[in-house]
Formats: sequence, structure tokens, C-alpha cells
Amino acid sequence: MMGSAAGLVEPHGGELVVCSGERPAGLESLETVALTPRELSDLDMLASGALSPLAGFMGSGDYASVVEAMRLASGLPWALPVCLAVPKAPVGDRVALTDEAGAPLAVLDVTEVFPYDAEREALQCFRTTDPEHPGVARLYAQHHLYLAGPVTVFARQEPAFPALAKDPAETRADFAERGWRRVVGFQTRNPIHRAHEFVTKCALELVDGLLLHPLVGETKSDDVPAAVRVACYEVLMAGYYPAERTAISAFPAAMRYAGPREAIWHAICRKNYGCSHFIVGRDHAGVGDYYGTYDAQLIFDDFGPGELGMKPMFFEHAFYCRRCGQMATPKSCPHGGDDHVFLSGTRVRELLTKGEAPPAEFTRAEVADVLISAYR
Repeated sequence: MMGSAAGLVEPHGGELVVCSGERPAGLESLETVALTPRELSDLDMLASGALSPLAGFMGSGDYASVVEAMRLASGLPWALPVCLAVPKAPVGDRVALTDEAGAPLAVLDVTEVFPYDAEREALQCFRTTDPEHPGVARLYAQHHLYLAGPVTVFARQEPAFPALAKDPAETRADFAERGWRRVVGFQTRNPIHRAHEFVTKCALELVDGLLLHPLVGETKSDDVPAAVRVACYEVLMAGYYPAERTAISAFPAAMRYAGPREAIWHAICRKNYGCSHFIVGRDHAGVGDYYGTYDAQLIFDDFGPGELGMKPMFFEHAFYCRRCGQMATPKSCPHGGDDHVFLSGTRVRELLTKGEAPPAEFTRAEVADVLISAYR
């Protein structure tokens, strides 16, 4: 376990719980459990301490408390289950966890195997039981038992973006070396446009540093691929952000599309990376029309002052106003919608597919070039 660097926000629960260790003897004799892409992302985050204070996949006590009350059994806030679904209980008290090809990565010491109510989990965590919701669909498709216990990860998968692969201990060391104490984290699964640039720079005015932390785990098939999104971040950082006050690294989580609850979960994870603040914008982690525009901000009111140990920064939808001649939000712009430059995701994709750049008020030319190249 590791504590916090001087001056930085403490990890969730007080210490980084890093679930890494040596490859055990007798591994070949163990029963194996192959993990799905989302479970592999969770395992990697357990290995790095990103899911502190979790030491493994949840047991029934933590699971029930999280589903019903957004807290671990200890009372510590936690918004989403981190569980391992299996078709049957293992025979022994230890299993090997493997990737989809069968390569062993970790061992799990079995403490419990328990059934769960998938519909109840869906309703509480996703606010819907609709099987068309991608998170609900994945939940309904998985095995009917949860396997619980602490894990020891002895081999980690090669990261998708090695240059951006930084564990919480590494981002914390980076922040401490730069002299940052107040750090704001920003997450998106979409390419970064002028609206994102605007809110991150507004936030940067109030803190010491900004962590751009694009999610690079599994997403829906129609989401923009992670490699394209990361390239957009990199070209924007090169020309439009102060290098001495901005950092970028990859967030290895898979998207759950849980909207409000995922906003809390994302904030807690970024706290483990050393962020004292976290940006929550319009429809954070949402999909379709399952959540209200600002539900992901309102859910933070379910926790008392200081309970999360870090501060959310709320932003309304940003746009370019032709009459103001600048980026703005409804909080600062008095003009009507006809003056605002806003494009739907569908319209943006249509333009890119034709090789046409969205207007400069919507996206930087450098970002547009990356997107046009990708869509061609």
C-alpha cells in the first residue's frame, strides 16, 4: 500500500491499494477463469491502484451496499460494482485469471461465490432495465454468478498506448515533481472539440494543473476509436495547452455507460490518480436518452460535503456564440440558439465522411484533419 505524495489529495480510502505481486508456484495446477475485455480492464486497474481501496473483485456485502446505497460495506462512497461473473463455482480456493487467449495474468483467492439479481443491478446502476442500453445488455449477457476475492496480478497486458500508460503512483509523482497540489481531471470518450477545450481551460484557471485522461478501454462499436481520440488530444496539446501546466495519460477503464453513477466512479478513480478536482459536463458517461442532461451533476448531491474527498467542477453545455464572438455557455451568453454553433454527432460524422471539416468554431483545424483522415 502507498500513501499520498505531500500536498496531493489522498487516494480514496487513504492509501493506494496496489494488487500486484510475484507469479506464484503451482500456477499450472489451478482452475482458470478467462476474463472479458471489461473485466481485464478492471483487473489492470486493480493492479495499478486505480480502484483503491478495492483489493479484488467485490463480495456480496460490498456488492449489495454499492448497488443499493452507492457505498462499500464500510460506508465509503463507491458508485458501481466491480465484479467477476462466472458460470459455476470453482472447485478450489484459488483460481488463475487469464486473458481471452488463456494467458495467465493473476490469481484470485476465493472468498465467495454468490448469485445476483441482474435486473435489480440494472435498475439501480443504469436507471433502466431496457436491454437496448449497452451497459444493461452486457450485464444481461454475462454469467449468473459472481466470484469474489482478493487478486494478485503478476503479469499485465501490454497497454494500448505505452507512452501514455501511467499508473496512479506515476501520475502522482509527476504532479509532485511539478509542484502541483490542486489538479483537475478531464475524461471523455469522444474526440476533443472546442467546447471541451473551453471547459478544461476554464477549470485550469482555478487549479495548478490539468490531467487530460482519455478513456482507452472498451467502448461501443460506433464510438470513435481510442487511437483517433488520443491523436486528437495530442495535436491539441501540442498547439493550444501550456505544457508546464498540462499532463496527458491514458485511463484504461472500459465504458459502462452508467451516466450519473459512472460520473461518481470516474471522479473517485481520478482521485486515486492524484486529482483534487474533476470536470463533470453535459450528460457525462451517458448514452441515448436514458439520462437527463445534468443528472450526472445532480447525483453528487447524494453525498455530504467532503465525503468524496475531491471536488467536482460542473459545466453547462458550451458552444461558440457568433454575436459574443467567443466560446460561452448559457450561464454567460444572453443570445439565442440561432447565434450558437452547435453540431450533433451525426452531423459531424456526415461531414467527416465526405472529407469536409466541421466549422472552425466547432473544432480546431488540426483535430479536424485527424478525424477526416480516420473517417476516410
